[in-house]
Amino acid sequence: MSTPWVVLPTYQEAGNLEAVVAAVRRALAGEGARILVVDDNSPDGTGAIADRLAARHRDVEVLHRTGKLGLGPAYIAGFAHALAAGAAEVFEMDADGSHDAGDLPRLLAAVRDGADLALGSRYVRGGGVENWGLGRRVVSRVGCLYARAVLRVPVRDLTGGFKCFRAEALRAVDYASVRSRGYGFQVELTYRALVAGLRVAELPIVFHERQEGSSKMTGRIALEAAWRIPRLRLAQRAVTSRR
Repeated sequence: MSTPWVVLPTYQEAGNLEAVVAAVRRALAGEGARILVVDDNSPDGTGAIADRLAARHRDVEVLHRTGKLGLGPAYIAGFAHALAAGAAEVFEMDADGSHDAGDLPRLLAAVRDGADLALGSRYVRGGGVENWGLGRRVVSRVGCLYARAVLRVPVRDLTGGFKCFRAEALRAVDYASVRSRGYGFQVELTYRALVAGLRVAELPIVFHERQEGSSKMTGRIALEAAWRIPRLRLAQRAVTSRR
C-alpha cells in the first residue's frame, strides 16, 4: 500500500492541533497515512502538544524548528522529511481547522486517479468560505484574480493551501528551491506544476474560519506574494525565450 503523508505546519496552534490530528486520523483510517507536525518553536506549547500526540500515536511525528521561519520553509522541511521516508503522496493542510479533514480522501483519490496535484479550491463550483467578513472575501478574491491574470493560468484558487501532491510531482517542481516564505509559496508551487506540464485538478472545498487563535496573514506576507508573482512570470518568459 502506498503511504500518504499529511504535513501540518504549526505556530501557536495549541487550541486546534489535537482536534485537527484526530480528524485527519479518522479521515484517512485504513490508508496507512502518517502525520508530520512541523512546529516553529511555538511559545504557546504547540510543540509539546505535538510531542504528546506522537507519543500516543505511532502514525504521528514531529519536526521541531528553532523559530518562526515562515510557512514556505516549514513545508519544504516537511516535504523533504516525508519524501525521504518513502511518501507516495504528500498533503499540505492548515493546522487551524480551516480545512475539513473529510476532504482528504477526495484529494487522495484524485491523485490516485491520475492527477499530479489535487488542489482544494474555494473558487470552483461547489466551493466557498464560511464566516469571513466582506473585506477578507474581497482581498482573497482579488489576490486570486491578480495571480491568475499575471501568470495566465486557468487555476482559480492559486493561493489555496489544501493540496495533495504525487511524490514524483513534488520532486519535478524542485520544491526545495522555492524562496517564497509566506502564502506566495502556494502560488509558486502550483505555477511550477502547471509550467512543468503536470496535471492539476481543482476540487471544491469549503474553507472554515478558525475557531481558536488568530490568522497568520499579515500585510507583509501579502506584499511578498504580490511582489513575487510578476517575477515568476518574467522568469518563465526568460526561460521560454532561450529555448
